Amino acid sequence: MLAEPGEANADAWRRRDLEVLWHPCTQMREHPDTLPLLPIERGEGAYLVGRDGRRYLDAVSSWWVNLFGHAEPRIGAAIARQAQTLQHVILAGCSHAPAVELAERLLSIAPTEPGRPRFSKVFFADNGSAGVEVALKMAFHWFRNRGIEGRNKFIALEGGYHGETLGALAVGDVPLYRRVYAPLLTEALFTPSPDAYAAGPGETAGECARRAAAALEHLLERHAGEVCAMILEPRLQCAGGMRMHDPLYLKLARELCDAHGVFLIADEIAVGFGRTGTLFASEQSGVAPDFLCLSKGLTGGALPLAAVLTPQSVYDGFLDDSREKAFLHSHSYTGNPLACAAALATLEIFEADDVIARNRGRAARMGALAAPIGAHRHVADQRQAGMVVAFELTRNGDKATPFAPSLRVGLRAYRAALDRGVLLRPLGDVLYWMPPYCVDDADLEHLARTTAEVIDQATREALA
Repeated sequence: MLAEPGEANADAWRRRDLEVLWHPCTQMREHPDTLPLLPIERGEGAYLVGRDGRRYLDAVSSWWVNLFGHAEPRIGAAIARQAQTLQHVILAGCSHAPAVELAERLLSIAPTEPGRPRFSKVFFADNGSAGVEVALKMAFHWFRNRGIEGRNKFIALEGGYHGETLGALAVGDVPLYRRVYAPLLTEALFTPSPDAYAAGPGETAGECARRAAAALEHLLERHAGEVCAMILEPRLQCAGGMRMHDPLYLKLARELCDAHGVFLIADEIAVGFGRTGTLFASEQSGVAPDFLCLSKGLTGGALPLAAVLTPQSVYDGFLDDSREKAFLHSHSYTGNPLACAAALATLEIFEADDVIARNRGRAARMGALAAPIGAHRHVADQRQAGMVVAFELTRNGDKATPFAPSLRVGLRAYRAALDRGVLLRPLGDVLYWMPPYCVDDADLEHLARTTAEVIDQATREALA
C-alpha cells in the first residue's frame, strides 16, 4: 500500500531527525521501532498536529508545561511585543521592566502563612533543575555565611524527583535517573514519603502523612545540627509515579523544620500554577516554605524560565563587604525579557479567565470520567489532585501484584493511545492525565474512552 503524501513527509522527517538528534529521556535504540517518533508540525489548543496531519490530544501538557493550550494567542502576542524592544540583556548590573514586573507579581501571589514573613525577593534561573540548584546552594551558603560549617546535608523524600543536574539529582530518589551517577552525587538523607498509595490496611492518607512525619522527626533528631534544608514536592510527587499525599504532611514538615532550624524548600516546579487545584500546592497546607521553586507552567509552556522566591531574611544573609559571601550563581539567560513577558501574560490569563475557579468544574468532570476506569480489574489505584488524575496498573488490580517491568505495560498503553489520537506518556505502569486547562468536555470524554481501551489492550497483550 502506497503511503499518503503526509505519511511520506512524516517518514522523511523521522529519518532526518534520527540522523542528527539525540532525544532527552530516551533509549535511542528504541527509535523508530519500539518507541514511535512523532514529527509535530504545529499545536492547536489542547492538540498537537503531526506532519502527516494526524491530531493528538496532549494529555500530558508536553511534559507538564502547557497550561492554556498550544499557540495561546495572548502569550504569543506578549512575546512578539517584547521582541520588538528588548530580547535579552545581562541581568548582572542591568535591569529591565519585564523582570521587575514579574518579580512584583510573583511576590504578590505567593503563598503566605500567618506569623511568617512574606516572600520578598525573586532569583531567576533558566529551568526547573537550575531553580532547584539555586535553592540548594542558597540554603547551604546562608548557614556558611553565618559561620555554621556543619549544616551541609539535605533531606528529601523517598521517590522524589527534582531534576537532572547533579545537585538536583542528588536530592532525587528515582533509581532510573540517579543510579548510574551515584558516584558523582553529594550524600542526601532520604525520609519515607507520605505517599497515600503506601498506606497500610485501614490507614487513611492523613494517618500515612503522620507516620511519615514521625519518621522525619527521628531523622532530624539523629542528624541534629547537620541539615541545612529539606526539599519536597508538596501534595504530589510527579516523576516518581504521580504519588499523592495528604496536605497535612507539609504542615507537619514545616513545624519540624522550624523546630530543628532547617530551611524548607518547596519544589512547585510541576505542581504550581493550578495543577493540584490551588494556584500553589502549598496553599492547601496553609504553609509558606523558606524557598519556593517555580518553573514549567510559569510561562504557560512558551519559553524556559524558573524563579526562586525567598524571604528578606535569606537575602540579608548574603549582604556583606566580601564577595565570597555574595550569591554568585548565574545563568546567561537569567531573567530573559521574552520569557518574563510570557510569564506576565500567563499570570494575566489566570486573573482574566478566573482559571482556578473554572478548573474546579473541569477537575470534577475528570474525576467523574475517571471513576469507572478506577474500577477496572487491572487498576490498583485511581487518584486525583486537582487537574491531575493517575491510574496504577497491576496484574491483579492490587498493590501486591505489580506487572513485571519486562512486560512494558505502560509502553504498550502509550502506543495504543497514539493510534487513537492521544498522547499519554506513562511513568512505568502509571497512566496519568495532566491536560492543558483548555480541554473541553468532548476532549475529556475522548481521553477517558481512550484510556479505558488502552488499559484493556495493553494488559491483554502483556498477559497473553
